[in-house]
Amino acid sequence: MTVLANQYREEIRPALKEAFGYDNIMEVPELKKITVNVGLGDAKEDPKLLDTVVDEIARITGQQPTVTRAKKAIANFKIREGMPVGLKVTLRDKLMYEFLYKLINVTMPRIRDFRGVSANSFDGRGNYSLGIDNHTVFPEIKVDDVDVVHGLQITIVTSAETDEEAFELLSRMGMPFKK
Repeated sequence: MTVLANQYREEIRPALKEAFGYDNIMEVPELKKITVNVGLGDAKEDPKLLDTVVDEIARITGQQPTVTRAKKAIANFKIREGMPVGLKVTLRDKLMYEFLYKLINVTMPRIRDFRGVSANSFDGRGNYSLGIDNHTVFPEIKVDDVDVVHGLQITIVTSAETDEEAFELLSRMGMPFKK
């Protein structure tokens, strides 16, 4: 098990049970999955870009991404049905905890002028989303080898029913929210 998973089981879960007054330990919110999404609008002009980004996202997440394709044609964007428009990865269990630990403790401190993530990015159902506009902040990416800098969106899905519960869960896991 990872450091963060052990910390959740041994420290965070009992503390949340006490803080919210749950009767049963199974009521305590937990992480369900983390999805990482990359939009690639430029993939239609440069087919090699898709292969490069697939490799980079696989290195960042530790899992092979799935190519997302356009569901319908949009003439104004020069997109035909079935064209690749992005990548996505869904992380669960061990990879999820490893990715979150790396995101919080290694990647976010590397972001220039970082002062914390917004506490307003919850969706009302206990899920949290954040965007990173430069993928080179991840330690697996060598800046010298990068041709095109792209961003990625990260969604952390929890079993929390309210944003307050999810905020407390992520705070105790070390998510650096703005004060």
